[in-house]
Amino acid sequence: MFMQKAVEVKGREEIAAMRRAGAVAGAILERLRGLVAPGLTTGEIDSIAREELKKRGAKPAFLNYHGFPAVICVSINHEVVHGIPSDKRALAEGDIVGLDFGAVVDRFYGDCAVTVGVGRVSPEAERLMRVTRESLERGIAAVKAGARVGDIGAAVQTHAEGAGYGVVRDFVGHGIGRALHEEPPIPNFGKPGTGPRLKSGMTIAIEPMVNAGGIEVETLSDGWTAVTKDRKLSAHFEHTVLVTEEGADILTLPDAKIS
Repeated sequence: MFMQKAVEVKGREEIAAMRRAGAVAGAILERLRGLVAPGLTTGEIDSIAREELKKRGAKPAFLNYHGFPAVICVSINHEVVHGIPSDKRALAEGDIVGLDFGAVVDRFYGDCAVTVGVGRVSPEAERLMRVTRESLERGIAAVKAGARVGDIGAAVQTHAEGAGYGVVRDFVGHGIGRALHEEPPIPNFGKPGTGPRLKSGMTIAIEPMVNAGGIEVETLSDGWTAVTKDRKLSAHFEHTVLVTEEGADILTLPDAKIS
């Protein structure tokens, strides 16, 4: 994905708009998460997401973004990210499915992702999802004004690799605001004390993508769907957060308050 060059610190009204966008994105993603079940097609997930956006008077963040043809990315099992929904593809018992979703409200963006088990999944899949979710939590815990971007990546990497997993390098988190992808990039790997310094009022999306095997990924012939090269499972979790003096304020929680 593409990045803009300016790093933007948001003011009070802009932060309020980011809260609205984040709340909508988080609420819709939570609804979609609750619908995941064997037999549901990935195209149906996209259709429901479209309906939910319309119901809330919001716009899709992903549709037609550099040509992406849907409002949500749905990635199954060894698919890392950017899976294209299809009415011909149904979820099956034991799958894990990554749902990556964004919404635009008042010209500001919210972006979030979750990986969900379909029915009963293997202990290995459960562990991968848990560790990836924890890696996101560790990255968020590293956020506060004065910290550096490398602190986030190091926290994610240490936890995921400590569990024996591979952290994807080809895709990273990002600044977010008036555009879906802004500066600075937020890698899920790095060294503490390195990279750009975080400032109060910055809004960033942190999104670990963690593989059960190696870190290598490749893109399928559709030009979008990224998969693990070794075809082992991958999980993806994401939140949009506001940097404050005290730490991170998560804007995409499903029950986020709209100011």
